[in-house]
Amino acid sequence: MKQYLDLVQDIFDNGSWQENRTGIRTLSLPGAMMRFDLTQGFPAVTTKKLAFKTAIGELVGFLRASRNAAEFRELGCKVWDQNANENARWLENPYRLGTDDLGPVYGVQWRDWPAYKALSANQTCQIDDAKSRGYRQLATFDDGDEGTKVLLYKAVDQLRLCLDTIIENPSDRRILFHGWNWAQIEEMALPPCHLLYQFLPNKAKGEISLCLYIRSNDVGLGTPFNLTEGAALLHLVGRLTGYTPKWFTYFIGDVHIYENHVDMLQEQLKREPFPAPQLKLSSRVPAYKDTGVYEPEWLEKVLPSDFTLEGYEHHAPLTAAMAV
Repeated sequence: MKQYLDLVQDIFDNGSWQENRTGIRTLSLPGAMMRFDLTQGFPAVTTKKLAFKTAIGELVGFLRASRNAAEFRELGCKVWDQNANENARWLENPYRLGTDDLGPVYGVQWRDWPAYKALSANQTCQIDDAKSRGYRQLATFDDGDEGTKVLLYKAVDQLRLCLDTIIENPSDRRILFHGWNWAQIEEMALPPCHLLYQFLPNKAKGEISLCLYIRSNDVGLGTPFNLTEGAALLHLVGRLTGYTPKWFTYFIGDVHIYENHVDMLQEQLKREPFPAPQLKLSSRVPAYKDTGVYEPEWLEKVLPSDFTLEGYEHHAPLTAAMAV
């Protein structure tokens, strides 16, 4: 995890202090990247203890399209409790549905993106095409000068479509899913930080890589979590589609250190990182490479206990408060 420590040092050396919505200043830097070869090990932070099971619990919640902090807690992840129940702006939000509700965050967009089409009623070919793609008609309405329109809707499982495409057309350069839904940002307790995932299969080598773009990243607490979740997701997708995980490239827009995380990160810079551990998936998760049977339903069936780190050495734990 030398890349992680190098990034921390770069922020200390070249970042500038900025104000933000949380009221806690950040030392911020625009634009950063890390790239990990997963055949050489898993990108788990070793200069402090990684809350691995918590991070994996969050990932499993995303895979299940969870929008409730209680569902994340059941999976061993409590990081959403504050955003659900202690964020004053969210508590006053008319879209909040009560205790523990988070709105249509991350996994809802990944697995259940709400897609609408408003088509002119006289465009029957367009309407028929939309229906052939799974859209269903909800209503007709008068759009003034535009005339009568037909409103159609379907829920898009972006992640499942990615897996389907990896199986059917691995040379496609559009195997991606997105979390930033402008139409629903105001309905979420927290807009997505990690928001664009692109899978890049290499059929000739039997490898699959992942590029992840993060608009805003809290290096002290968020980065170790996001690295864990992104790399674990790539391992799972590789298992279900028959590819070996290879490159995990991690792009960040606004990369920052919160002022109350400075001591924690400075302590980590004094510590020598341990060798990278290995991620192991349970044998109960089917390997397409071995069975030849495509079982994408395991995106929902997987459990936090299906993920384990082997050979994980780490320094003493370090804690810091999350900015909400």
